[in-house]
Amino acid sequence: MNVLHSVIFGCVFTASVLMVLLDTTWDDETKRHEWNFQDSIHYDDTDGYFVIGGGKYIPGIHGYFGPMKYYRFGTAETENPLHPKSTLHELEKTHQECEEIKAFTEAFCEEVAGENHSLSTNNKGVCTTGFSGRWGQLKDRKKTCTQTWTWKVQHQFSTLYRVLQTKEDIIETGSFGIKHLGRLLFELAVAGLFSVDRLTITSKPVSLLQVSSCFGNHRASLLLATIHLSGLGRPVNQQQAHVYSLIGAASDDRLALMHIGYKHTQGIDGFPEDLDLAYSYYSNVGSQTSLDALRIHDSEQYLPEYLHIENKEDLERMRQDETSDVFQYLKYQAERGDVEAQKRIGTMLYWGQNGIPKDLARAVKWLERSAMQMRDPTVMYDYSILLMQGKGVKRNLTRGFRLLKKAAEMGSVNALNGLGWYYGTVLNDHKNAVKYFERAALNGSGDALFNLGLYHLNGNISGNPVANESAAFKLFLNASRYGHVAASVEAAWYLSTGSLEGVSQDVERAVIILKKVCEQNGHLGFMIREALQAYLQGSWQDAFVKYILAAETGLGLAQSNIAHLCEELNLSYDCQWRYHNYSILNYDPHPSALLKMGDHYYYYSSSAQEDSLSLAERTISMYSRAALAGSPQGMYNLVVLAHQGHILPLGVLNSFNVSQWDEQDTVMEKILKRCVEIEDVERVSPCSVALLGLQMGKAWRRVTQNSAQLLLAYASLLSIFVIIVVVPVQSCLEHRGHGIAHRARTLRHDGVNLNREQDGFMGRPSRVAGNLWLTTLNGQRWLRRTCDLVVTLSGLCFFAFWTTVFYHVL
Repeated sequence: MNVLHSVIFGCVFTASVLMVLLDTTWDDETKRHEWNFQDSIHYDDTDGYFVIGGGKYIPGIHGYFGPMKYYRFGTAETENPLHPKSTLHELEKTHQECEEIKAFTEAFCEEVAGENHSLSTNNKGVCTTGFSGRWGQLKDRKKTCTQTWTWKVQHQFSTLYRVLQTKEDIIETGSFGIKHLGRLLFELAVAGLFSVDRLTITSKPVSLLQVSSCFGNHRASLLLATIHLSGLGRPVNQQQAHVYSLIGAASDDRLALMHIGYKHTQGIDGFPEDLDLAYSYYSNVGSQTSLDALRIHDSEQYLPEYLHIENKEDLERMRQDETSDVFQYLKYQAERGDVEAQKRIGTMLYWGQNGIPKDLARAVKWLERSAMQMRDPTVMYDYSILLMQGKGVKRNLTRGFRLLKKAAEMGSVNALNGLGWYYGTVLNDHKNAVKYFERAALNGSGDALFNLGLYHLNGNISGNPVANESAAFKLFLNASRYGHVAASVEAAWYLSTGSLEGVSQDVERAVIILKKVCEQNGHLGFMIREALQAYLQGSWQDAFVKYILAAETGLGLAQSNIAHLCEELNLSYDCQWRYHNYSILNYDPHPSALLKMGDHYYYYSSSAQEDSLSLAERTISMYSRAALAGSPQGMYNLVVLAHQGHILPLGVLNSFNVSQWDEQDTVMEKILKRCVEIEDVERVSPCSVALLGLQMGKAWRRVTQNSAQLLLAYASLLSIFVIIVVVPVQSCLEHRGHGIAHRARTLRHDGVNLNREQDGFMGRPSRVAGNLWLTTLNGQRWLRRTCDLVVTLSGLCFFAFWTTVFYHVL
């Protein structure tokens, strides 16, 4: 629903109000009401709250508002964003087509099931039959069926007609309802979007999606809006996209509401930037999220798990199931009595974490075994709440209260809040309830802060029975910082209206608060989980559709993942760029998205002939934001840019304790030191290598600035050469000396033997050989000593040089 509300004082309201009312049942009709005011309507500011389209105190309508504008005296006028007027006509045309589609389907069901058993609201929207046999086998029927539509109509809805023909058996059994048909058509459309691994969006899947939307499947409405906005396989058609965005939002579909709220927040894809309007959509989802949290164990709800599919470590963790080694080891430890393992298994089964499906009954058994050991106050609290609420176990308030009290005594803050709830709700003892809430709130319990806020809002505080909205707002705002959904919705309302004395209107802050809690919605979590499971199973096309639906809600994680899938599926580069670009528009973008966009701008800045300066500035901005978010890669990229001569922003320099007057090397060194601090110290990282190189370079420059140290540097270089030459020569001499000594010993031994056998003439050669051996040996000893001396002096020079270098480094 396109709604708008605000507190306006002394305003002038001029309008030609067009409202299109609609219904989603089979026998609905679109009603068109138009009022034209001839003169401006002046609204007196003393009359209080002025609302257009419904708000907290005034219900809205099920439909759309046409062109209208309002403004306060002396200010610029504010126009209704539902422009141009042709959008309204397209909406009316689309709803009229839906009525024709529904009439055709109903007529088909009448022909199959019999004229007295049509698909209508009277029989809860289900085709029933009073006979057996397939349509067309008229001889088996008790009454003759006649076709009630023309060939022109049959041709107009040929795609739907062929699908219905394949489902005649199900229609006859009476088990084919509206929702079933809408879901079936959506699945058929999604299956037809891809041809092998290529996205091919033809008229057939689009037609199926249009019919699915008519039957109330507003995932189809959102997918149609996405196709028309993104230009994936089809030309961009923003007006048609806006029509399906509004249709989905008008039906209160959570993802469609988040989608259109996100577009109005950022002012993208042809949606005007309007925070007031964005707030209205987000507040709707926030209220639904608060109610969904009470039914989190519905089959189509999961707590969102934020995993990037390009992170292989995260993916491996999500590949677990109950047959995995990790789960089996936990189970083994749990069966041996390990409290932590029992709690871990119980938690995984309770919430459906790490790829394990939810199983409340088994989760309660493990939580009970862990809680009954009375050693972990956290699991004792969890199990006590299950006992008092009767979830997965027979309700037992007495046992639950005892366990809750014991957990509080052991230091559980949540248990203190639980005691407050028990005293206030069960025992109706508000004095003790407030006491426990205050104790829990002081220890950082978001639930306790919210509960105290309700007590102040209702005037149930002992000694102060008057409602205190200011105190309630402060408590709601504090609770919202802990992610409390209901508190966030209440705090955002006060901020959006500025109706509370002392609280300034801050719609942007209200939208930020609500967007964060809306992204905790269990139905969005279910969509993300389904997308991840499809990706892990190799069904990338199915993952693509689910991630793109989540991405259109403004969820940064889904936007990063769909951009990655665009790359893996070899889709157009515009697909990657679109979603990486949108992901950085969020209030807290993931560093990986900032790095991707930085790489994108860096690539084009290096190849672009024009506007390269602007692209370089964007590159620096992206890397700077990633670095400030704690990304080592962002810091390293900043150093590379600084080395290339780019000037870093002053804000970035200040965050690294660097001034704009510092030398480039100092800037780079401080950034790299911060990078090394947060990197994995167990392995060599790019930042650590770059830092070492930078410090060595600085040390070398310092050494070469002093003549004595420069001489030592040259001596060190010479010593390296000497060592390289001398050491092999020394080794060769040593080897040769061993050979000569061996031959001399042989000659001497032979000479002695000859002296014994022959005369003295034969003994003279041995004495000559001995003298020669002594002369050679003395020469080699001198050479070896000289070499040793040269190597020693070279080593001393080398050691002295590097000692000087490391002195400058440190």
